[in-house]
Amino acid sequence: MSESDNNLEPLPYHVELRDYLKSQERDLWNWFASARAQADYTENLRMDLLKSTYRLDAESHPDLFQMVEAAKSRLQLDIPVTVYQAQNSPQPNAELYFIPGEGHVVFSGPLLGLLNPEEIKSVLGHELAHYQLWQWEQGELHIADRLIEAVARDRRAAGSHEQTARHFQLYSEIFADRGSLCVTGDVHPVIAGLVKIQTGLTQVSAPAYLKQAEEIFSKDGVTTEGLSHPEAFIRARALSLWQEHRHEAHPHIIKMIEGVETLDSLDLIGQTRMMKNTRRLLECFLQPKWFQTAAVLGHAKLFFDNFQPAAMKDASALDAFKSSDSKTREYLCYVLLDFVTADPELDEMPLAAALELSRQLEFDAQFEKLAARELKLKVRDVRKLREQAAEMLAKAEAAA
Repeated sequence: MSESDNNLEPLPYHVELRDYLKSQERDLWNWFASARAQADYTENLRMDLLKSTYRLDAESHPDLFQMVEAAKSRLQLDIPVTVYQAQNSPQPNAELYFIPGEGHVVFSGPLLGLLNPEEIKSVLGHELAHYQLWQWEQGELHIADRLIEAVARDRRAAGSHEQTARHFQLYSEIFADRGSLCVTGDVHPVIAGLVKIQTGLTQVSAPAYLKQAEEIFSKDGVTTEGLSHPEAFIRARALSLWQEHRHEAHPHIIKMIEGVETLDSLDLIGQTRMMKNTRRLLECFLQPKWFQTAAVLGHAKLFFDNFQPAAMKDASALDAFKSSDSKTREYLCYVLLDFVTADPELDEMPLAAALELSRQLEFDAQFEKLAARELKLKVRDVRKLREQAAEMLAKAEAAA
């Protein structure tokens, strides 16, 4: 791996969440970005380190500090780094304590005795990559991380807040693993170190574990169940994909981290995406001139203040909702039903339009049953209207 490959960039999710929090949670953002909040955070961190660790020095551990300098050089970091061994923490692990302008790496358990030098360099690369992530653009991703973690821990937090914090952490680990690769230049010590830390084994085969990961991913729909760290096989797979394909690997990594998006599992970014897609759907649904009555457009503006129907048909507006989960399909059914009844003077035409749209979105059977029940119609009458819908709509559009 060349020096030019060491310019790590945050993953798109990091930047998207940063932008969301700055625009939608401005007061919270300003507080977490304030000098007072930063000072309180730093003071508490320093005291925690003093109380819970043994500080290592370069004189007693020269080889370790040579590895630190090598990792800093590969990541192009010019900061002092202090290394510690945690007390009363038997599980092998490592963690970065972030203070602007300083790196503090804490080793836990027997990690330093478990890993070989290249694997230790990999771990240092991982932890110092966290520093690189947090200091990006004046520390804005560190602000985002602290903010969303604090919100998610609040007892009033919604599931979307918890899911957002989880995704942000998972993507941060994916990013940090890339830091490991930048430092070692070889995926094998990175993966071997991961497996050793998680199993406690002193000897592992990285190529064998990569084959094991490939076996897992020979099945569709494999996603992480981790809360803060993806499983080792997902991290190994993500790192291997990134090494081979760089940014072209990102869609595959999204599938492993986020899985199939469902209505019940949306994070804040997913909710924003759902809102935008719902708007596009309504713009498409209300595109016909005959549908654009004052009552219907007034109802649409209860959803979106500045709503305007699409000027022309756009089939791509429907793409986001094809193959949706059952809860999302039910949500869409009720959105369409809202507009079926918005203007009684349009008679059967809105229902015909909704039936045709539900057919295009492949949940017409579900919509028919729901429409019959909610509108107190006979199922056979709804089906008859569905059969006539395309012809009715074509005539109405031609006459408009």
